[in-house]
Parts: sequence; structure tokens; C-alpha cells
Amino acid sequence: MARPRRRNTEIGDGFTEIFNREIGFSHPITISRRISASEFRIMDLSVPKTKCYGLSVFCRMLRKSEPIQRLISGRVKKLDLYGKLNGHEGCVNAVEFNSTGDVLVSGSDDRQIMLWNWLSGSRKLSYPSGHCENVFQTKFIPFTDDRTIITSGADGQVRLGQILENGKVETKRLGRHHGRVYKLAVLPGDPNVFYSCGEDGFVQHFDIRSNSATMVLYSSPFTQGCRRHHSSSRIRLNSIAIDPRNSYYLAVGGSDEYARVYDTRRVQLAPVCRHVLPDAPVNTFCPRHLRETNSVHITGLAYSKAGELLVSYNDELIYLFEKNMGYGSSPVSVSPEKLQEMEEPQVYIGHRNAQTVKGVNFFGPNDEYVTSGSDCGHIFIWKKKGGKLVRAMVGDRRVVNQLESHPHIPLLASCGIEKSVKLWTPMSNDVLSLPEKIDKVMELNRVGREDQSRVTLTPDVIMHVLRLQRRQTSAFTERRYVSTDIGSDEGNDARFIASLVANDDESSDRECTVS
Repeated sequence: MARPRRRNTEIGDGFTEIFNREIGFSHPITISRRISASEFRIMDLSVPKTKCYGLSVFCRMLRKSEPIQRLISGRVKKLDLYGKLNGHEGCVNAVEFNSTGDVLVSGSDDRQIMLWNWLSGSRKLSYPSGHCENVFQTKFIPFTDDRTIITSGADGQVRLGQILENGKVETKRLGRHHGRVYKLAVLPGDPNVFYSCGEDGFVQHFDIRSNSATMVLYSSPFTQGCRRHHSSSRIRLNSIAIDPRNSYYLAVGGSDEYARVYDTRRVQLAPVCRHVLPDAPVNTFCPRHLRETNSVHITGLAYSKAGELLVSYNDELIYLFEKNMGYGSSPVSVSPEKLQEMEEPQVYIGHRNAQTVKGVNFFGPNDEYVTSGSDCGHIFIWKKKGGKLVRAMVGDRRVVNQLESHPHIPLLASCGIEKSVKLWTPMSNDVLSLPEKIDKVMELNRVGREDQSRVTLTPDVIMHVLRLQRRQTSAFTERRYVSTDIGSDEGNDARFIASLVANDDESSDRECTVS
């Protein structure tokens, strides 16, 4: 009998290995050892197209393969640039994968929405969003065959794009905030419901089966010594996230130091109205040293699969809170004795978050890592437990804004001031160490944070900012948008002023709007 031909274990045969494991032809431990000892990489550019199996099938199998997922999480130190998706004519502000992971959607300052087959690097579809200003968020609505996309932007609009059978796209406005809308949150497992948060302090509830939005809640600052909220001002909301373990819990963060968690069962849906009483959260989170500082604000939030809350602060650091680290519904009434007894959150250091409204995210099959962009143009990846920096990559010539992880495999998509989306996978043959000059970069970021905290305002700067605000108000009025609430409260905020001054220096460059 002829000796059987030795199986090819090079790149391209990895799919066969996983397939044999799933149907019982190979022991789980055997395949783990075989793949970890081979040169197999899931998305290597050298794989010929004839070897590219259906990605959705591949991802479904990977989802069940826990030994493979553990191997994937160990390949973070091999992450390297896989490729770029070019097509936008402005800064790319938003990226998201669909549920199967084979399609990516992006939004940009050019107000175009683009769908990509990232594996081949080809653009599947591009359509005008209908927004009048920069697009800040793009999301797929689940269970719609990736034909329904929601967007939000600097014009305050929340819009829906419907991809028709003939390939054309119909868009319509679902609602609007007074001020920019940076983030949307889709209710897990629901093909109809999602939420938006805006600079007007409102969280709005949308059901795409109806033609109008309803107001869920309104955020305002806390006042010392009182359990009620101060109703004369608002929190300009930048981020929103839904707890995957309890979809009734909604976290928001904005222009003060507190991340607020609301129970949507305790609020009543009502038509959006500016004259409403603020709602009380069920829990609040903030690092002890930032309480009542009035010098920081939140730009990004993310929930882990375990329900931990990740919070990124403007020109401060990133913190991870467990549920028992909250102050309850009234943080200003917590006693000093209880404060001293409370556990401090895990902190992640090294990056800088000052110039833009940056997101923050988890990475890994079980959220083993924390990721963030930075003003220095680097992508930072920390070990979630312990906060150790394990990888730093140059992701943009100027600023990295957003990072989105693939739902099933070790792939990161990043975007920033440049006009492309970048993809990162474990491409390297070697375990990559941190860049030689990363300590210097981190020190410069630290010094920049400290210098910013000591900024003082001269009369000339104040007058300059007032002129900018009048110019911005006039522009919004001409576009027939209500702008009286935009930037009227807390107009003397140092960071807001610094960002406006930076924008004016680049006012001739319409490639990007840094907010």
C-alpha cells in the first residue's frame, strides 16, 4: 500500500485544521499545538484568493473554538499593518464591522458612507449620508442583512440609510439634537431600537418603525449637598454604551468627570422637549482624585463582556471600573470615610487624548486587552489586568481617533486624521517589542497633559474665542438649525477654548474638523 502523502501544514491549510477539529477528526489539544507551532496566520496577504474560504463560515467555526481563541489572544505582540482602505476625501471618524465580520462600514468628514470588503480591500458601496456636516458615527442595525445603517454627525442629525435590492440607497432623517452627536448605541439583539446622545444633554430613543424620536433621559450636573440635579445647565454628552449583561443599563459620559449609568425602565418615553427635569442615574463612576475637579470630561465609554465599564477622559487617563466601584445615584453625598474604603479602578497610561473626541475599546475574545488612539499618532494596547502596555504602533501621521475590533478574529480597524482606514492583524513573523522611542513619546504625552492643566486665559484669547463662537452661531443659523444651546454653557472651559483656537488656526483646511 502506498504511503499516504504528508499533509501540507503551510498557510492555507489552517482552515482544514480547524474544520477537522470542529467535526471531531482532530483533538482540540492537538490542533492548538499544531497551529501554535506553525506559520499559519488567519489573514496573511500571501494567501492566494483560491484559498480564501467563506469568511462567515470561518468566523462561525472560530467562535466555537476556545483553544484557537486563546492562541489568538497571545498574538497581540505580532500585530502589524495588514493594509489600508482608501476612498474617503476627509478624516475618517467612524468604523464598524458587521456581525459576521466580513463587511466594514466607515464614515468621514466628506459625509460619505462606505461599505468595504476588507479582506480584498475593495469598496462594495458608497453613498452620500445626507448629513450637512462631518459624520461621527456609523452602525449596522442587526438582523437586517446589513442593509440598514444608522449615522450621526456634527449637524445634530440622526439618519438612516436603507440599501435597496437594486443597490440604491434611500436615506432619511430620524431625529435631531441641538448640537453634535458623536455616538449611537444599538440595543443588543433588536433590529429596531437604538439610542443617541448629544451635546444638548439628551439621550433619545429611536424605533426605526416609527417616524419620530422619543426622549429617554436628560443629564445635568450634580450639586454639592443635594440629591437633586441642577436643572439650569446640562452635561454635553459625548459617549453612550449599553451593558451587554443588562440591556436596560445605559452609560453616558460628557462634559464633567462622572460616568452615569441609567436604568431605562425607570424613565418614561416622551416627546423630545427642552424643558424637562433631569433624570437621576442608578450609579456613577469617577476616579477619586478627579471628583469635583471641574477640569476634565469624558470622551469615550465601553462595556466589557463581563460588564466592566471603561472610561476615557479628555487630557487625562483611561480607567476600568467594576460595578462595586460606583458612588450610587448621588456621588456628592458620599462620605469621606466611604471614599477611603472604596477600591480604586485600574488605570492605563501612556497615551494622550486632548485634540479630538476619542473612543476607547476592548480587544481579544474575552476582552483581555484595552485599546486607544492617541494625539501622538500611536495605537496603544494594554493588558486589561494590570494595565501593562504590550503593543504600540504608529497608526496615523497626526491623531488616531477610533479603534474597532473584529467580532471573531484578531483584527483591528483604526481611523484618524488621515483619509484611510487601517487594518491590523498578527502579520509579523516575530514577537514585536515596544518601539525604542516609546518611553520618550509617553513622557511627551505626560508633559503635554500637565502643561494643558496649567493653561491660563488672557483677555486677547477670550475675545478671540468669543468671535469664533459668534461666527459658529451665525453659520448654524444660516443652515436653519437651532444653535442657542451650542457652546453657551461653560463657554470658559479651558479645553473647549483651546480646541476652538486650534480649529481657527486650521480654518483654511476643510480636510478635517477637530473638535
